[in-house]
Amino acid sequence: MQRGNLTIWSFFFLEGFSQYPELEIVLFVLSLVMYLITLVGNSTLILITVLDSRLQTPMYLFLGNLSFMDICYTSASIPTLLVNLLSSQKTIVFSGCAVQMYLSLAMGSTECVLLAVMAYDCYVAICNPLRYPIVMNRQVCVQMATVSWVTGSLTALLETGLSLRTPLCGNLIDHFTCEILAVLKLACTSSLLMDTIVLVVSVLLLPIPMLFICISYIFILSTILRISSAEGRNKAFSTCGAHLTVVSLYYGAALSMYLKPSSSGSQEIDKIISLLYGVLTPMLNPIIYSLRNKEVKDAVKKVLGKISLCNFTVVIKRGTQNDCLWMYLKQRLPAARTVRKYISVVYATQSVALCCGSLSELTRDHFLRLKRQRS
Repeated sequence: MQRGNLTIWSFFFLEGFSQYPELEIVLFVLSLVMYLITLVGNSTLILITVLDSRLQTPMYLFLGNLSFMDICYTSASIPTLLVNLLSSQKTIVFSGCAVQMYLSLAMGSTECVLLAVMAYDCYVAICNPLRYPIVMNRQVCVQMATVSWVTGSLTALLETGLSLRTPLCGNLIDHFTCEILAVLKLACTSSLLMDTIVLVVSVLLLPIPMLFICISYIFILSTILRISSAEGRNKAFSTCGAHLTVVSLYYGAALSMYLKPSSSGSQEIDKIISLLYGVLTPMLNPIIYSLRNKEVKDAVKKVLGKISLCNFTVVIKRGTQNDCLWMYLKQRLPAARTVRKYISVVYATQSVALCCGSLSELTRDHFLRLKRQRS
């Protein structure tokens, strides 16, 4: 479709990995498994930070944002990749391409800023622990998280708008998503303005935050070296090493994509790198940052314990039947006094209802028999 001198395509073909059909099934299985792990891991982290009041701290506020970001980031591209890996018609409509490009750029840019914010939070917590509650109060943390989201959203809006308004001489994208650099390779003429904007945004969001992270961890490691306990030092080094591994993987892959000369490297390598920081890193983030943490493990056990004991939460008719039910549970449960605080007997004016599951058939039959005897 032509609009003046602007060429607008109603849909695009995604080349993806069509040149390697024997690998598509393998890539489908790997991508699907990593995507499901990403969804489960990040959703679990968000859930426990909401349910457990002990985890409602600045660090977990940032981790919750990071998890939500990773879910959005992978969901913007991986479902399309999975469909195209099994389909012979690897197409995407123009609007879908625009949304996919914007979400990928917005989430990726926001994550670059947020990782730097999290490194600063870690620096203050370790190097200035006495000032931490003052420096990193909730208002400051919310403002820092908001700045990260606004920065990523605005830069993505600028890049997406300009790239999709560039005249394109074809609609075959040599990538598995609407990646901005792959789309710009279809441009009929080179755009100095667009190239400059991509370069400036990449410099601001990649090497500068990474440099800030490295400086923060230098101070953190110098503080860790002064820890007298060898076990404490080893634990701290293990945690920092894992964090730096994820950061290096993410920034290293992004730097090799967006700050390399346009003539160097092959498109196939770019696709592998995109998979690396687009699928692997979001999967590792909840594992490295959170699920290795003792506080998070304890919170998960606590939530699972509440869910399992929720089967004993009932709503019964107002009257004395609740005493009969508790007497029965006390006989059946060896640790009834321990679990009694988890059992909520709520009075109601209607007949028996069950909350968060159901009692066993034996419990229900026994309760109904007691009810008939009392009546």
